Amino acid sequence: MKIILRTAAWLLCGTAMLPAQGQQNIQFTQYVFNSMSVNPGYAGYKEELFAQLGLRSQWVDLEGAPQTGLLSLDGLLDLYGKRRHGGGIQLVADQLGPQTATSAYLNYAYRLQLNREDTERISFGVGAGVTQYSLDGTKIVVLQDGDQALPPGKVSSFVPDIRFGIYYHNAKWYASVSILDLLSGSVSDNLFRWDQTTVDHLRRRRHLYIIGGMLVDLNGSVKLRPSLLYKDDFMGPPSLDVNTMAILSDRLWIGGGIRTGVSAFRREYQRISGHRLSGMNAASVITQVFATDRLRIGYSYDYMLSRLNGLQNGSHEVTIGVTLGRPLDRIKCYF
Repeated sequence: MKIILRTAAWLLCGTAMLPAQGQQNIQFTQYVFNSMSVNPGYAGYKEELFAQLGLRSQWVDLEGAPQTGLLSLDGLLDLYGKRRHGGGIQLVADQLGPQTATSAYLNYAYRLQLNREDTERISFGVGAGVTQYSLDGTKIVVLQDGDQALPPGKVSSFVPDIRFGIYYHNAKWYASVSILDLLSGSVSDNLFRWDQTTVDHLRRRRHLYIIGGMLVDLNGSVKLRPSLLYKDDFMGPPSLDVNTMAILSDRLWIGGGIRTGVSAFRREYQRISGHRLSGMNAASVITQVFATDRLRIGYSYDYMLSRLNGLQNGSHEVTIGVTLGRPLDRIKCYF
């Protein structure tokens, strides 16, 4: 089968001419402002009803590149009680060339108070949802008509999912671990089937996320917030995000980070092909401003350091967060 996709992104996402065996989860640079997208245990952490809209345009000017939208709402389910129960909803829409994915998740977090001052808590979170994957065969240009290995039109599949996460924080540092796509991993877990044919490389994979960070008080008006995010789908090369944010007068957050591959484990694709895909992927500039006590606006730009550099003009991400109801003066959230 010889095909030409209308998007170079499909070829590049095939991990540089290697057969792709897993579906990578959506990448957000501004996870540092709201980690519920990767850990259901984060739900209710801000102890206020918080809504966020996120829009990401990846690899600008590359035809068919990923376009992503996210809408989330989370808060405490027992605001006037012991604040042990957090909940949230998350909606995500993503398009990559001829493929789209639309998902909805409900998250719940049980939050344990660990000290009398209530500056230290650990949360256990679970999320459940469903994703509709669609593949539009009309957006695939073929050299030979009638190829039975390609869908003649648009095909769709609904896939359920469960995720689990643990989130710990105190006044100075935080750490979390989560596993997404717990229902994936089966050899029959292919997203699309038609004419008794399977697109074998479109298959979900479990994802592990480990996040950690700390808060350093430099003086009364300046704080430093370094953090890192480790991502692994147990198939391709793991990824590590290292970020540092400066917080000025609790109003302006500004900083940057590096996203790089990690070669701590030898994977199957390396054994078969001998290729090493680890290396610098992108450098990011990130900022967030509190326009009011209730409204925050974030922006980030990713500059590609990989072989994609020169084929596109980076990635832009914008977030708008709104506090609904009465903000709590008791707590300031830096994580």
